[in-house]
Amino acid sequence: MAEPYAVPVTVRGYETDVQGHLNQAVYVNYAEHARWSLLQAAGITQAGLVAKGVGPVSLEMTVRYLRELRAGDEVEVTCDFEWGEGKTFRIRQTIRRTDGAVAAEITAVGGLMDLKERRLVADPREYFRALATDPQLFGL
Repeated sequence: MAEPYAVPVTVRGYETDVQGHLNQAVYVNYAEHARWSLLQAAGITQAGLVAKGVGPVSLEMTVRYLRELRAGDEVEVTCDFEWGEGKTFRIRQTIRRTDGAVAAEITAVGGLMDLKERRLVADPREYFRALATDPQLFGL
């Protein structure tokens, strides 16, 4: 099995809270950054999605906070799509410090919305496959 797509991020001081660790909401921002970075690396842009009349939507997200992160910590944020049958897909993500310690695990359920109908498309996998110049990044 191939390694999941990953992006490096450095924790910035303004992202920390009064205890000096990364604010809990910023973990979600890091996950979102990794997802959009994967789309871009696969050749999918926001403009391209809109031109096709679709947009990704988040339906559910769970974050397990395991280790604190502090200003200056360097992390890697992974992104791995899992395809099933139907209108939704899962995204598994890990935020890992350079020392190997896992700071957070994120599991999300997403879909691809038809922007005109305001409903999920029947097979998002086919849209991603058709739009991507490198569909292997999605495991397709």
